[in-house]
Amino acid sequence: MASKESRRVSDLETLKAFGHPLRMRLYRALYIARTATASQLADQVDEAVSLVSYHLRRLADHGLIEEAEQQGTDARERWWQPASKGLNFHEEDFTDAPEKAATHAAVGRLSFDQHIELYRRYLDSAPTWPLEWRSAASSSEYLARLTAEELAALTREMHEVVDRYEELGRAREEAGDTEGRENVAVHLYTFPFRP
Repeated sequence: MASKESRRVSDLETLKAFGHPLRMRLYRALYIARTATASQLADQVDEAVSLVSYHLRRLADHGLIEEAEQQGTDARERWWQPASKGLNFHEEDFTDAPEKAATHAAVGRLSFDQHIELYRRYLDSAPTWPLEWRSAASSSEYLARLTAEELAALTREMHEVVDRYEELGRAREEAGDTEGRENVAVHLYTFPFRP
């Protein structure tokens, strides 16, 4: 990845470019793979290579992904990688106009729907996973009474913990420790609500 930092997306056009169901799936698949071609990603998302290539170029147009170093011997293949460690979308960047707020909310809902689908697929396939993986997986809900400042601190700390484990896993994998590694999704939602 070009940048070791997460990118804060704060402009409407980039948010719109990312807010397409296939582009979100492609970004996630590319983030997991670290580098991939359109053909490899097309196999993962079960779409035509030409369609995947188009959507990858749209992501690249907005700096969300970028070309990676050539990995294979076929010079015609174009390799891609995420342009940053991840993406962040903050509501306060999109509150100054109704279209911005609506787009931010729509992208958030789409992302949440994809998270739900990912978790549903795990639940459907859980019996096929070894017991050690089923025991390690978790689903929890915590309800607390906090101030906005306390919620912000909790969110930062949770992100720091996840970042630490992600970096540890990547470093160990790059050092050759690949035995027993799987892709793991961690979805965190922190938000106020009224019963």
